[in-house]
Amino acid sequence: MSMLSPRLLRQMSTRKEAAGTLWVRGFSAGGGKAKKGGKGGAGADASKTPTLTKEIKSTSVVGANILKEGSDPKVLPDAEYPDWLWGLIDKRLPLSELRRKDVETLPYEDLKRFVKLDNRSRIKENNTLKAKK
Repeated sequence: MSMLSPRLLRQMSTRKEAAGTLWVRGFSAGGGKAKKGGKGGAGADASKTPTLTKEIKSTSVVGANILKEGSDPKVLPDAEYPDWLWGLIDKRLPLSELRRKDVETLPYEDLKRFVKLDNRSRIKENNTLKAKK
């Protein structure tokens, strides 16, 4: 068995306390023989996994705490968050889609992104050509 550093053990213990779970390592009682009638046996293990209650999931962001002696941040109503945050969810067009569109009709942000992605792809192509020589 490998040695775990004290720092890693502390991190593991704080994560367990934050999630409210207890990790227990056990061995199968079968004596090394495989059970008949299925592959993997994941169905029996799935019921034993610790779960968080719905109340904890809906009121706090579990695992977002980065402080040593802090608590997980609480989930706020949507009105409490800035408007720009909701724009991060929107999908952006990939370079192939931007190339198909007319450059004259693209909004400024999409045009800026097109130039950046196009330059990046040209640099990659030039690098691969130089590497082959």
